[in-house]
Amino acid sequence: MATIESITLDVADPTAADRFYTAAFGLDTQIRLRASEAPTTGFRGFTLALTVAQPATVNGLIDAALDAGATSLKPAAKSLWGYGSVVQAPDGTIWKVATSAKKDTGPATRRIDEFVLLLGVADVTASKRFYVERGLAVGKSFGRMYVEFAAGSSPVKLALYRHRALAKDVGVAPEGTGSHRLLLGGDAGPFTDPDGFACEAASLAPAA
Repeated sequence: MATIESITLDVADPTAADRFYTAAFGLDTQIRLRASEAPTTGFRGFTLALTVAQPATVNGLIDAALDAGATSLKPAAKSLWGYGSVVQAPDGTIWKVATSAKKDTGPATRRIDEFVLLLGVADVTASKRFYVERGLAVGKSFGRMYVEFAAGSSPVKLALYRHRALAKDVGVAPEGTGSHRLLLGGDAGPFTDPDGFACEAASLAPAA
């Protein structure tokens, strides 16, 4: 089964971005950073999501992100599916921190249970077929709405969402042009998918 092993973000200032992600989320191995001034405007078509155990952990990570310079897109709130919040990092990347739990069962931690890359795509069915043909295994599928691939031993779980629905979910307008400023690293590449997201062999993905 093919996997997505790493995520590389193109940022204007890798040193500043590394400082933010360490302070905000304690991330060091899950993402990589490389310098880029590639033109990009509006919604970049993807969201990075952190799944945690309880609301207190959501609040702690979001507060740390805001203190480190993030902008709030959706304040923390309960919903039918749980509890979550959305922020935008100083480099422009949108992050969602969420839990399926609605009540705390212990003290807050900074433990991240899942690291999920949500791609906003034009045609979920076509993109699902594209990734299956490259060796990814479907974990959950809800027709033309949402697809989640099995992570296996991979540190990154990949999921597909309709572009407009994903933009609405994170509280931004769906319009955007230019670079996604995102590179996937894994053993399914190299390729560029139907929506312009690129993947390279994991060993070739640039480190921070």
